[in-house]
Amino acid sequence: MKIRPMTSQDKPSILRILRATPEFLPAELVVAEELLDIYLNDPVTSGYYVLVAEVDSSVVGYVCYGPTPLTEGTWDVYWIAVAREKQGNGIGRALTLSAEEEIRKAGGRLIVIETSSKPSYDRTRRFYELQGYKVICQIPDYYAPGDDQVLYHKRLK
Repeated sequence: MKIRPMTSQDKPSILRILRATPEFLPAELVVAEELLDIYLNDPVTSGYYVLVAEVDSSVVGYVCYGPTPLTEGTWDVYWIAVAREKQGNGIGRALTLSAEEEIRKAGGRLIVIETSSKPSYDRTRRFYELQGYKVICQIPDYYAPGDDQVLYHKRLK
């Protein structure tokens, strides 16, 4: 497996992965694509970073992250997705560790991730917890009635 910065040739593969992930709603897919386009149009100053995981010359996952505006050393992980058929093989962990290392090199000290409380996100929340992220708050009915926002964080050493 190879982790590297995204190129424009990777976008169709990432969009396929996102569309095949049932947890993502159509409106969320629009936002994910917008962030990819912002990054691709200006990877140096966009404020977003995108890494892809490649196995056998195929993109099988990605992570999008960036510094949180108006903070000192706080970063957000906006999106992480791995092709359904490749999940459970350490790709998500490798993407997370790579993003954390890049954030650390850039002077990051804290990473924040938000996600849904819906049962369909149980595996996602368990994944974050296995990566050392801790729940710091849960906002009831944030996304929709019965769909809380669960906020995770991790301090970098």
